[in-house]
Amino acid sequence: MEALATILHADLDAFYASVEQLLNPVLQGRPIAVGGGVVLAASYEAKAFGVRGGMSGRKARELCPQLLFVGGHFDEYQRLGDAAIAILGDFTPLVERISIDEAFADVAGCTHLFGTPAEIAATIRRRVRAELGLPISIGVARTKHLAKIASQVAKPDGLVVVDPMGEIGFLHELPVGLMWGVGPVTEAKLRERGILTIGQLANTPGYSIERLLGYAAGKKLRSLAWNRDPRAIRTQHRARSAGAQSALGRQPAVERVFVPALLQLADRVASRLRAKALAGRTVSVRVRFADMRAVTRSATLETPISATAMLAKIAIRLVRTALADHPREAVITLVAVCVSHLRKQPEIQLDLPLGLSDEKQRPGTRQGAARVSAERAMDAIRKRFGRDAVGYATAALDQRRSVPDAFRELAEKDLDDDEG
Repeated sequence: MEALATILHADLDAFYASVEQLLNPVLQGRPIAVGGGVVLAASYEAKAFGVRGGMSGRKARELCPQLLFVGGHFDEYQRLGDAAIAILGDFTPLVERISIDEAFADVAGCTHLFGTPAEIAATIRRRVRAELGLPISIGVARTKHLAKIASQVAKPDGLVVVDPMGEIGFLHELPVGLMWGVGPVTEAKLRERGILTIGQLANTPGYSIERLLGYAAGKKLRSLAWNRDPRAIRTQHRARSAGAQSALGRQPAVERVFVPALLQLADRVASRLRAKALAGRTVSVRVRFADMRAVTRSATLETPISATAMLAKIAIRLVRTALADHPREAVITLVAVCVSHLRKQPEIQLDLPLGLSDEKQRPGTRQGAARVSAERAMDAIRKRFGRDAVGYATAALDQRRSVPDAFRELAEKDLDDDEG
């Protein structure tokens, strides 16, 4: 017996820009971008000109001279995102939120109350529009991957239900770039091999894809191309990593650019780890160059860390290594920091001064414990008086920041609990 399509993927359309147009009706129907030096989000009217998130403000204005830049109302983003996800929760307890503006839901157990999955999806869309004034696209399918693709096909402001009997035909005609896990670099590699559609990927021999993309990634993508996706809805996530990234526009690949950015990112990641009494053993950085290619470097430590200064020092060393390995790259557009192999660390285990080579990185040494105590004091001050009340001078005095902290905090929530 064929399984029913009961998984919904709901995604608010051009969310940040749509909220700005909702709050200021004068902006409706006009090309707008949230941000300034860097485009944080663009309306569909701006996207029609090629404006995209992460693009420099200068490039965006070249593409769309009539583009209007607006500041962000970050509290409203959080409020409206929460309200939209709560509407899904009115129909089923099986809701898996994966970012501020999108979530999965499994409605298999509530069709006797609210109708077919398609009818439930249509009702959700009507309620979000009527109660919140926002457009939302929903895909309905048997699997999470196909439901997410269907919601992308449904955009803007649409609903697509994939019939289980025709899902392979639906899937194989679509561009390979719609697949979950296919970013610009992977898409470019596939394009070079003449693989433009999901069907072409599915019908390429497995060994060829695995040789091109690596064994794990190749095997996973071929399975998804045949809609083999056993993942169920997870209503509660256990964090496997914590990360943050910073879009820089186009900046020279020099330390005066990336060191302040890495310290800001380390501060955010480490403070979130400490808030959850977590620490991690593996530190990874990602550096993206002008042509959108990205490289990653990582280091695994003997002792898990959650201290900002230690994390920043390791991240800076890793970025230096990445740039040294690519001496011809003179421009960077993004840096990211991630900590994985997390475990609970409610208390610090003190270390004896044994003269080990990594002693300065160990939180249990005298110097490490002092750093952790200072940063926990800083966390307490921020909790009471706000994040701007205290911070590291190198980050606080950096005047090039073009992405507001409030937006960073919202965006970084999406980086925890990686779907995998």
